[in-house]
Amino acid sequence: MTNNHINYIEFKARDLKVIKKFYSECFGWNFTDYGPDYTSFNESGVYGGFELSEAPVTNGALVILYHSDLETIEATIASSGGTILKPIFSFPGGRRFHFSDPSGNELAVWSDKT
Repeated sequence: MTNNHINYIEFKARDLKVIKKFYSECFGWNFTDYGPDYTSFNESGVYGGFELSEAPVTNGALVILYHSDLETIEATIASSGGTILKPIFSFPGGRRFHFSDPSGNELAVWSDKT
């Protein structure tokens, strides 16, 4: 581990079973449960976890994932229970879109492929 590098990202989730299914199907993440209220993930490029919570998810950090085929992953996310918040758009250096997962966490996916 290196000082000052992102090492772990934690999210809230209303349903751990749903959130694990979503991220497994869309991105191939693996999960380890730590009791009934917490699960950690790996195979994502950074370690993190989801804490079971009844509270609404608001103003979370925007985590940006990479994928070389935005159209395919956007369709996978939508068909797996995610909501596309901002469809694919261009920006200097690439394209991206924003989505929310089944618990309301907002993330983005970007690509340098046009």
